[in-house]
Amino acid sequence: MKLAWIGLGVMGYPMAGHLARAGHEVTVYNRTRAKSDKWVKEYGGRAAATPREAAQGAQIVFSCVGNDHDLRQVTLGKDGAFAGVAKGAIYADHSTVSANVSRELEQAARAAGFSYLDAPVSGGQSGAEKGILTIMVGGDAQAFAIAQPAMAKYGRAVTLMGPSGAGQLTKMVNQITVVGLVQALAEGLNFAVHAGLDGKKVVEVISKGAAQSWQLENRGPTMLDDKFDFGFAVDWMRKDLQICLDEARRNGALLPLTAVIEQYYGKLQEKGYGRLDSSSLMKLLTEK
Repeated sequence: MKLAWIGLGVMGYPMAGHLARAGHEVTVYNRTRAKSDKWVKEYGGRAAATPREAAQGAQIVFSCVGNDHDLRQVTLGKDGAFAGVAKGAIYADHSTVSANVSRELEQAARAAGFSYLDAPVSGGQSGAEKGILTIMVGGDAQAFAIAQPAMAKYGRAVTLMGPSGAGQLTKMVNQITVVGLVQALAEGLNFAVHAGLDGKKVVEVISKGAAQSWQLENRGPTMLDDKFDFGFAVDWMRKDLQICLDEARRNGALLPLTAVIEQYYGKLQEKGYGRLDSSSLMKLLTEK
C-alpha cells in the first residue's frame, strides 16, 4: 500500500519502520527534517516537507505526535495533513490525546470524505521497536478492517473498541491502571528495602503469585537499581493523566488515586525529572 507517517518520535520512528520493512511505500514527515532524512536513509521511502504533502496520494495516513495541540497542528490548516488526504482514504492517529479532539477530527474527516480512526497504543518504546504494541481503536468498522492489517505490522493486539473516541477512552483506562500499579510497586519495593529484604528476590518470588504484572517483572528490578531511562517520560504520563482527569470530570467517574499520583508526577517534574521514565515514582520514596 501507499502510506504516509507523520511524527517520528521514539514511538513513531520504529512503527513506521515496520511498515516499510513489510514492503509498503511510506512517505514520512517530522517537524525536525533531519529525523525524516535519517529515517529515509535507514528504511527507504520519501520525506515530505509538510504533513499535507506527506498525505497526498496515501491510502492510509498515520500519525503519532505529542498532544491535542500537536495533533491539530499536523492535521488542520493549509499545510495540515487533512488538506492532502484523498476522499475515501483513512487517517489513523496513534497519539494519546483527548477523546474530544479525536471526535472533533473524525467529524472534520467525515465532512471531507475520508475516515478517521483514533488508535492510541500501549507498550512503550520497547513494544514499538519489537512490533508488539497493543492498539485500541475507535471509529468506523469498515475503515478499521482496511487499516488493521497494516497496524498488525507493529501491534500484536489490534482491537476495535467502539465508535470515535473509544480508543482514547480505553487508553485512559490503561494509564489509570498502570500508574496505580507503578505507585503500589514503588511503595512495596521501598518497604522491602526498609525491612531488610533482598528486593530482587522479592520481585522474583511475588511475581509467581497474585502480585504478578508486567510492571513488576519489567520495572521492579530497574526501580531497585535506580534506572529510569526507558522511554515513556514523566512529562508524557502526567499529560495523559490530566486527560484522564478532565474526562472523569465530564463523565462523573471518581479517580481519587489517579488524582494523587498525577500530583506525584508533578513533584518529579519540579525536581527536574520530567524526562525520566514514569517508573521513577520510586525516587519520591527513596530520596530524602
